[in-house]
Amino acid sequence: MTLAPIRPELRGKSPYGAPQLDVPVRLNTNESPYPPGPELVADITASVTKAVLDLNRYPDRDAVELRTALAAYLSESTGVTRTFEQVWAANGSNEVLQQLMQAYAGPGRTVLGFEPTYSMHRTIAESTGSRYISGPRRPDFTLDPDAAVAVIREEQPDVVFLCTPNNPTGLSLDPETVLAVHDAFGGLLVLDEAYIEFSHEESLLSLLENRPRLVVSRTMSKAFGFAGARVGYLTADSRVIDALQLVRLPYHLSTVTQAIAGAALRHRKGLLQHVEDTKKERDRLIAEMRFLELTVVESDANFVLFQVPDAPGVWRRLLDAGVLIRDVGVAGHLRVTTGTPAENDQFLRALRELGGSSTARNDRAGLPSLEA
Repeated sequence: MTLAPIRPELRGKSPYGAPQLDVPVRLNTNESPYPPGPELVADITASVTKAVLDLNRYPDRDAVELRTALAAYLSESTGVTRTFEQVWAANGSNEVLQQLMQAYAGPGRTVLGFEPTYSMHRTIAESTGSRYISGPRRPDFTLDPDAAVAVIREEQPDVVFLCTPNNPTGLSLDPETVLAVHDAFGGLLVLDEAYIEFSHEESLLSLLENRPRLVVSRTMSKAFGFAGARVGYLTADSRVIDALQLVRLPYHLSTVTQAIAGAALRHRKGLLQHVEDTKKERDRLIAEMRFLELTVVESDANFVLFQVPDAPGVWRRLLDAGVLIRDVGVAGHLRVTTGTPAENDQFLRALRELGGSSTARNDRAGLPSLEA
């Protein structure tokens, strides 16, 4: 029986995904290694118990209480005053980005990113029928503002993605570079700050003032350790929020999701202490890996990108040792998520057993690279 034809631009594509394997140490998807503590679990349980009493009713379709709490968190943590009218929330930052593409990109419009970067930027853009262009980076993965401005002026995209700290490299952008990109075109600039809480640098939220074409997206998956809850958000001019309400599905955030996200925000002080622990461990990983004579990219995120001569082979040998990290498709590089001190010790021990910088001596070359 003949199937209905899929859209031509989707033919031959592979779905986004990272391997989910049952191994002792999983350091491949940039999750927090710290589960919710007992006080948060109790609050979530109570909040869900209250919420389920009204599950016969639709949720607050505008999630005003949650957006108000997110605005308070942004104001408190950055010193930049935000109101709920300037904040939007959805099921993970990917849905937030998808809604932006539905409103500001789509057929006949162009989206620009600078790869390597978060691969879902391209995927979401293309899935909404947009034309996606990859801009240049320097060999060290930094962004050359002059080169970025040149490609923007040539292509005149409708949407530009900048990721800071960037995934998978961990590098941050300075405000001057962001402003140079912003001023080079007349479309929407999306600043993806999914990992900003782990950064040595401050958030660039202050750049939003008097810049209605600038959007800053965030997630609760990383710093809040809420990857399983699927809550993402953005902050922007209130007119951007109005545009997103035109494309969002009705009642897109469930009553339960809104309830548990609110509980996490009430316990943010304790949750963000884990961020400080992760930052210390990330810096330790970098120092230890450099001691092994590995070339490591500086990181402002909760992961580290490092260079190896045979990335697929080293990935396989680490997996054989019970440690799962990520081959992100950057030639000669692997990415490791920062785990608990014990998990990081196991990863470092496995690296040492491979011979540190001598990981080039690997007779298992030719193994296939995993999808970025």
